[in-house]
Amino acid sequence: MKLVKQYIEKDKSGYVTLIPEEFEDMWHVYNLIQKHDQLRAVTIRRIQSESSTGSVDSQRIRLTLSISIDNVDFDTQAGMLRINGRVIVENPHVKLGTFHTIDLEMNRSFTLIKPEWDIIALERVQEACDITKKADVAAVVCQEGLANVCLLTSSMTIIRQHIDCPVPRKRKGSVTNYEKGLKRFFEQIYQAILRHIDFDIVKCVIIGSPGFVREQLYDYIFAEAVKTDNKTIMHNRSKFIMVHTSTGHKQALQEVMNDPAIKIKLADTKAAQEVQALDQFYEMMNMDPDRAFYGFKDVSKAAERGAIGTLLVTDELFRAADVTKRRQYIALVESARASGGKVFVFSSLHVSGENLNQLTGVAAILNFPLPDLDDEEEEEEVPEDDADLDEDGLPRMHSNQNHDILDAVLG
Repeated sequence: MKLVKQYIEKDKSGYVTLIPEEFEDMWHVYNLIQKHDQLRAVTIRRIQSESSTGSVDSQRIRLTLSISIDNVDFDTQAGMLRINGRVIVENPHVKLGTFHTIDLEMNRSFTLIKPEWDIIALERVQEACDITKKADVAAVVCQEGLANVCLLTSSMTIIRQHIDCPVPRKRKGSVTNYEKGLKRFFEQIYQAILRHIDFDIVKCVIIGSPGFVREQLYDYIFAEAVKTDNKTIMHNRSKFIMVHTSTGHKQALQEVMNDPAIKIKLADTKAAQEVQALDQFYEMMNMDPDRAFYGFKDVSKAAERGAIGTLLVTDELFRAADVTKRRQYIALVESARASGGKVFVFSSLHVSGENLNQLTGVAAILNFPLPDLDDEEEEEEVPEDDADLDEDGLPRMHSNQNHDILDAVLG
């Protein structure tokens, strides 16, 4: 992402002008834009004009529009954002207050104006514009007849091609059809690697599968590279790593990222650090549950006590339409950092982010145990009926009830 201009006031209001240059940048923009923000961008509008003779002429013209954002849709296939909103700056061709949809595409500049640029939004701009933070990884997870060719960036997992190519079963006395089917399957994967993987960018290419499929695919790739004299593949042989996975589906990427050899190779990437942090959280839940909590209520209580060592939170929570809810999570991040805690903002397009979303989207590893957090929650959830019991477990009489009973006794 290219930062053209940035101007932020002391009250945190202001604007940035950006040019998204690649697919991942569009994901960053999607996370930056909130309802009621203002967007200024060039768009194309069909304008109709009527001549003195009554004939209607229609033409498409380019114009700059400013809108107050109402809705944002991210088309992950086209890598495009469709942003709908109400026109807020008068234009000769578009009436004030009318609705218009602006398509944001790569390599087209736009200006985003916010009433408040919080720390999460500013950090995302910084991350998107810092090319040193892009440590891309390619992965092919497969099983016989099924493969997914993926790109893993610091912010998302993109399935570039899904391959489904039936491989006939081995028959007694003949494996010809099986071998032909397997070769056809490997050829599709090989062509997908050539088409989708840029070896000038990727740090490594991971091949994961159950059984021996990965070894067979690896051998096929380099045999084919020698046969076709593909120097790019041959020169990057050291970037290929084979790991075992239980399946060829996308979910196997979590197993891939947990492999010790992969962790060493990707030690400095954001995705690997997130996977490691989530693993540590699960481990802490098993070993010392009083130091691992999830859910906003418990995690925010731990933050109030300065107990958070590592905070895990998904970017989906910062896209909340509810401004109050968004500010709560921003305050939680700032509180954790103020007490010296590490903060990992997981991408909901990564497998690790999907797993964290299943735990409400926010979790924390604490520096010291807080066993009384669960006790506090139990006290808060005491039913009203139980609250009216005395120390012997009998219904407690209120003063007006006592008077009614005394009146009845005295007649």
